[in-house]
Amino acid sequence: MSTATTKQTVKLPVTVDKPTPYTFDLGLLLANDPNPVGLPSSSSNDRAAVESHLASVARDGAQVLINQLLTTCPVTSTQAGVLLSLPPPQTPLPREKPVPTPKPETKWSAFAKRRGIKPKTREQRRNLQYNEATGEFERKWGYKGANKAGQDDPIIEVKAAKEAERKEGTSVRGDKRREIRERVKRNERRMRRNQRNSEGRK
Repeated sequence: MSTATTKQTVKLPVTVDKPTPYTFDLGLLLANDPNPVGLPSSSSNDRAAVESHLASVARDGAQVLINQLLTTCPVTSTQAGVLLSLPPPQTPLPREKPVPTPKPETKWSAFAKRRGIKPKTREQRRNLQYNEATGEFERKWGYKGANKAGQDDPIIEVKAAKEAERKEGTSVRGDKRREIRERVKRNERRMRRNQRNSEGRK
């Protein structure tokens, strides 16, 4: 017969007596032990003895916490099982991250607030739309976007008024591409200006 089967299980006491009583914060499942650890001097060089003593101290703290929970917290039976309700925490814990500071209001956000403009939804921000003619989804802008439809057609219909305003030596396609490039540059200038304005308010 092996030693594992012959060795009897040692039952540890349920009650724990300490010179100074524990303090608890049951909302955080916290038990504070003000008593010194008190490692025996004879076992200062014996690592196994030190580990055993620390495990005994930790076990006592866990036992006292369980006793306090079962004697002070309400226990109810639910369909999911036994439920023990904890009180609200009492110990303030430090923040992991700094307190968030509000971002300075940009010119666009101030304008949108005055006009009641709300940010676009996730679906509105998607660069896709359904083309009923082809039965497929296509890009709204960018490479092969719907806003460029008709630019590569061999014949482009132009209104007489716009044809009269067009400068000599330019083409309809060239004017359209030039207009797109100027719009992109204009948006970039506005973005840089808004960024400078927001940094100046800090």
